[in-house]
Amino acid sequence: MTTLELTLLYLLAAVLGVVACRLARLPAMLGYLVVGVLIGPNAMGLASNDEGVRHLAEFGVVFLMFVIGLEFNLPKLRAMRAHVFGLGLFQVVLTVALATGGLLLMSIALPASWRVDWRTAVALGGALAMSSTAIVIKLMAERLELESEHGRRVVGVLLFQDLAVVPLLVLIPALGAPAESLMGALAFALVKAVVLITVLLTGGQRVMRWWLTLVARRKSEELFVLNLLLTTLGLAWLTELAGLSLALGAFIAGMLISETEYKHQVETSIRPFHDVLLGLFFITIGMMLDWRWVAERWALVVVLLTVPVLFKLGLVTLLARGLGASTGVSLRTGLYLAQAGEFGIVLLTLAQGSRLLAPELFNPILASMVLSMLATPFIIMGSNAIVMKLVPSEWLQQSLQMTSIARRSINTAHHVIIGGYGRCGQNLARMLDREGIPYIALDLDPDRVHEAAKAGDSVVFGDAARLQALMAAGLARASALVITYLDVPGAMRVLDLSRAHAPQVPVIVRTRDDHDLESLQAAGATEVVPDSLEGSLMLASHALALVGVPMRRVIRIVQEQRDARYNLLRGYFHGADDSTHDDLEAERLVTVTLPPGAFVAGRSLGDLALPAAGVRVVSLRRGSGRPALPSDDLALKDGDTLVLCGRAGPLALAEEKLLAC
Repeated sequence: MTTLELTLLYLLAAVLGVVACRLARLPAMLGYLVVGVLIGPNAMGLASNDEGVRHLAEFGVVFLMFVIGLEFNLPKLRAMRAHVFGLGLFQVVLTVALATGGLLLMSIALPASWRVDWRTAVALGGALAMSSTAIVIKLMAERLELESEHGRRVVGVLLFQDLAVVPLLVLIPALGAPAESLMGALAFALVKAVVLITVLLTGGQRVMRWWLTLVARRKSEELFVLNLLLTTLGLAWLTELAGLSLALGAFIAGMLISETEYKHQVETSIRPFHDVLLGLFFITIGMMLDWRWVAERWALVVVLLTVPVLFKLGLVTLLARGLGASTGVSLRTGLYLAQAGEFGIVLLTLAQGSRLLAPELFNPILASMVLSMLATPFIIMGSNAIVMKLVPSEWLQQSLQMTSIARRSINTAHHVIIGGYGRCGQNLARMLDREGIPYIALDLDPDRVHEAAKAGDSVVFGDAARLQALMAAGLARASALVITYLDVPGAMRVLDLSRAHAPQVPVIVRTRDDHDLESLQAAGATEVVPDSLEGSLMLASHALALVGVPMRRVIRIVQEQRDARYNLLRGYFHGADDSTHDDLEAERLVTVTLPPGAFVAGRSLGDLALPAAGVRVVSLRRGSGRPALPSDDLALKDGDTLVLCGRAGPLALAEEKLLAC
């Protein structure tokens, strides 16, 4: 197979694997692993896992470590120090120590070919200590659990695991030295690592800021990306030249850039290289797996899969419980961290390359790690059911949480439910409070909820994407539901719940841009408000005012743009305080609900000729609560609610026609 044919095969396999995982709502990494197994020499035999491909795939790990270093910052560590240096530190140290001791004890009873010495046991303990940052963080973000009680603990442990990879990348190659020179190799590796890291981190940050500033002044995106690649790979080469790993140099490069003002631009530029090469790495890992060997010795693979998973589950659960978490939170934390991780596979392959692991051990251990990663999404999706079954007190705690929400909303009707109490949610709450409109906000950040509740805000701890929380907040009797957080999958879940259980309640969704506008509207969103549009309108209004356009004209231009985008902002609903002549002549909004047996039922909007009378239909909601797109051929039904826009006279005539029986 030629190089071009091999490249096309990898690309086709990667595309198909990622598409399949996206359709199944699973992490793309699992797709890479599966297609690697399928096209590898041990299955279809379409591609060989040769040295050149493996060497290229190593750069995926390089860029992964670079991104980890880029996200490393002291304020984040300080904010999460209790979980990072508490639960995270204990988890890694105890996992390595207990796994090392357990492997040495088991080696006594195992056949000679399966016995391991203490160096191999340490390397395997380090690999076992790792969990999958990529899979777990993605699933938690989609489930809106990053700020939950167990979510914070999981993120803290994963952050410490990422940091623990650095010394393990130095330690494992040194452990591969001959026994007579082992202590010298370890000491020399430690000295080299300390000296290199000290030199780079003491003066490296100033040099990095100066260099990136010099490059950025050239105002060339191409030059910036080229220098970024040069810096990352150059430092990786430098650490390899010093006898350390490529990944360590990339991690240091990321740390140096993380303290500069170019961090976010760098992260955007490096992302395509990182994702593509990391995908290639997992394809090569999948190609190493011999499924026939797994099928022949499936019992051994099952043991190697279940024992480490149960061991990590029990250890993390006990540690979290001992550090003050409730039983339910502790068990959830353990379930989320029980699997193997991408860095565990990196350390396993590094141990094999350092001649610490026999070939007959590599395949079953790799198979068990890959299978545990494949099982992770299903474990996490079923975690709530598992916790509810095993922890009776969790029912009581969740009931108390729902009771707290219900107690706050029980005497409230026609209120607004705010999903998310960040800056946007708090601003909305202040405006509602100023107008005397009741509201209840749901948020998953316990610190924010505690501080806001002390200040008198109507906010409670709860997940807006859970039906129990929405119903406890009084969804059925609410006047509106507003989703303020920028998470489309989470908004979709809220819309599904709202449409199924309270279709009459309008839902307003905040998004970053118009990308998911149609899908959100199809899911039942009454209105979608993109941040990018509002930001551009404010930017344009300031620019027009500063160049001399009269303020009245600026306001009119911006309002016209909003009218073109937001149906519900075309006109306004008339109130008792709208008594001036201008108010009476201005366009307004009127809501009309067709009564049973309405004369216009069964007729289309086009037949009514409302636009000819100076009235337009802004929006239409069926009696079931589902929104419908107003069009000339849309047939009206009893119970439909129409929002009409026009002046007072034409609106009165249109309303009379619609309400006639």
